[in-house]
Amino acid sequence: MKLQLFLLTIVALFAINQVNLVAQVGSPTSQEQAAAVYTCPMHPEVQSKKHGKCPKCRMDLVRQTAPAPATTSASPVPSSGKTLNIPDVEVLDQDGNARHFYSDLVKGKTVVINFIFTNCTTICPPLGATFARVQRDLGDKDVHFISVSVDPLTDTPERLKAWGAKFKAGAGWTFVTGNKPEMDQLLRALGASAARREDHTPSVIIGNDAKDVWTRTYGLAKTTQMVTLIENVRAGKADESIAKESTQP
Repeated sequence: MKLQLFLLTIVALFAINQVNLVAQVGSPTSQEQAAAVYTCPMHPEVQSKKHGKCPKCRMDLVRQTAPAPATTSASPVPSSGKTLNIPDVEVLDQDGNARHFYSDLVKGKTVVINFIFTNCTTICPPLGATFARVQRDLGDKDVHFISVSVDPLTDTPERLKAWGAKFKAGAGWTFVTGNKPEMDQLLRALGASAARREDHTPSVIIGNDAKDVWTRTYGLAKTTQMVTLIENVRAGKADESIAKESTQP
């Protein structure tokens, strides 16, 4: 009788142990699901734990990797110190020249920034074509265009220069790439970081650094709308009604 009780106890303990193992094996999936974050490519501040649409622009939310924990490491200190903290990381332009992103390309200027990669066959060519039309329409006004690569491992300065030539990029349009850590830091600061390059934001950042006026708009907005928004920002004001209207694909 004692032997039977002993064996039953062993079996019961074994069964409990198996249940615990199954629960442990299943828990990472639940943690991964809980860690999933969906963000708007256009408005990176919009985040959700579920797939859906952005309440601001109605674009589909894109799943991102789990957000990186906050860090206090000694990364390069942002030089702007303004509304949009832009790190002064070293980048390469389309001519292979080393530039500091904030101090050389943004500081004191009116800038228009988009995000591309040269192997892209979907949204990037229209983004480039829109930039080209806007640059031509603005003429000789003091506005600087910057296209930031989201694929620095592939996009060499030579590739960026050839890509820009397809759109007849004029003077004042700079294409930048660089070492991946620095480019990743820059993309995060600009709200353009994505788990996959194909999921990068189609938004355009328009800013007047001297007057600390910044806004975002849809990268494929009508040329006339984008030109008006740029001129307003250049004058030190951002017409939010135009910016919101421009967010509609």
